[in-house]
Amino acid sequence: MSTSAHSPGEPSAPTADQARTGGTVTDRLVAANIRYAAEFDDPGMDAKPVLRVAVVACMDARLDLHDALGLSLGDCHTIRNAGGVVTDDVIRSLTISQRALGTRSVILIHHTNCGLESITEEFRHELEVEVGQRPVWAVEAYKDADQDVRQSMQRVRTSPFLLHTDDVRGFVFDVTNGLLREILPVS
Repeated sequence: MSTSAHSPGEPSAPTADQARTGGTVTDRLVAANIRYAAEFDDPGMDAKPVLRVAVVACMDARLDLHDALGLSLGDCHTIRNAGGVVTDDVIRSLTISQRALGTRSVILIHHTNCGLESITEEFRHELEVEVGQRPVWAVEAYKDADQDVRQSMQRVRTSPFLLHTDDVRGFVFDVTNGLLREILPVS
């Protein structure tokens, strides 16, 4: 049994030059990190976000949250998942964000043309048939982004684990023009 990171016949990680000229996407990303790290200067920041805000958003690659919201490194906690829906794991992250790291505000961002609008909970059944095991998680698919933002706001506001639920706001980001549209909670 080898104690090294690679088995004797296993190739070593590619160099930055090798990754730039080919290899996998991950190889290219690792090479980009090598270039980044070469000029990296520790900003000396704390893990506590400067603006004391947590942003929950969809993982969609079209959302550049820092640019869209005018944020800089260290300003916020960013929690992303498929759809930007508030799941048990999002509540877990928000609880840690608030209780251990001092955030007080929560911004929820869904977006137009989300992939979750085109699938259903049947996706779980299809997975079960394919792999022989039903996922323990819900897909959280939805047809109406506005209504799902309202549901997510309600989940945050009613969570017993969160200390700060008075500044929870929800939005839908338009992927065609970059604007946020605020969704008001049901009264």
